[in-house]
Amino acid sequence: MHSKPPTRTPRAILRASALAVAVAVLATGCASDSVQRGYLPGYSDGEVTNQTARITDLWVGSWIAALLVGIVTWGLMLWCIAAYRKRKDDHQLPVQTRYHLPLELMYTAVPLIMVLVLFWYTDRDMTEINRVDGTATEHIQVIGKQWSWDFNYLDADVYDFGEHEADPGSVTAEDELDGAVGTSKSFPTLYLPVNETVEFTLDSRDVIHSFWIPAFLYKQDMIPNRTNTFQVTPTRVGTYAGKCAELCGEFHSGMLFNVKVVSAEEYEAHMDELRAKGQTGSLGMDLARTAGPVDSRPGETEEEEAGH
Repeated sequence: MHSKPPTRTPRAILRASALAVAVAVLATGCASDSVQRGYLPGYSDGEVTNQTARITDLWVGSWIAALLVGIVTWGLMLWCIAAYRKRKDDHQLPVQTRYHLPLELMYTAVPLIMVLVLFWYTDRDMTEINRVDGTATEHIQVIGKQWSWDFNYLDADVYDFGEHEADPGSVTAEDELDGAVGTSKSFPTLYLPVNETVEFTLDSRDVIHSFWIPAFLYKQDMIPNRTNTFQVTPTRVGTYAGKCAELCGEFHSGMLFNVKVVSAEEYEAHMDELRAKGQTGSLGMDLARTAGPVDSRPGETEEEEAGH
């Protein structure tokens, strides 16, 4: 048996591959807004924060790069299968290629370049997303606890606190706040002023929690004895769902909250409401306010506890 080069060129397969790529490009252009966002949460009337567009671009760009690599890889595999397949009445071995140095260098260089490009874009965007530059006009401390949230509005010198949702599965559409999916009138609500930069300080009283607002496309852990910070500018008025994204105990599923991005006037009005309730000052880290079925202050009523 002797080796010989392939006798036919798979032009039909190449034409079909080119047609498939063209159709994919056209389909992308005609795709819905959800598809163009890579199925990330979003709204057609504007970005939720000043960072959601950047996060979406990084996400979609990474998927496009992965798709292109997949198309090239599968295309080469199909081409090799077609071009070098065993043919009828062909008993010769294909050309044997070993120790092809240029090809081996390409195998090493191309993946390395791809990883470096992805790393550069990721590092650039994450540096900007996590940047805290001291320009925030509002400062809010969020304290995670088993299994709810406390909010200290530091500039207004007022606070709000939440109670654990004992049965999150019972929440219906009628319970939703402003009709926003995933919210409920019984959840604690975090107020944010629109178009103002907010610096968040995240702390935990007990175990590791994670502060997550899905519509913001961002979350950050809350770790005992460690303070994390980030800043963001909400740019779209609306009501959004929030939750803990770290398994933090038996009633983790009920650690939910609402987020309302409102005008400056409505934000100040809410601060005045909290003052009128007597909720002035800040809730400290030593306050063992644990909502839900677990009470870390045995013997005290809820009213007495609220006075601490």
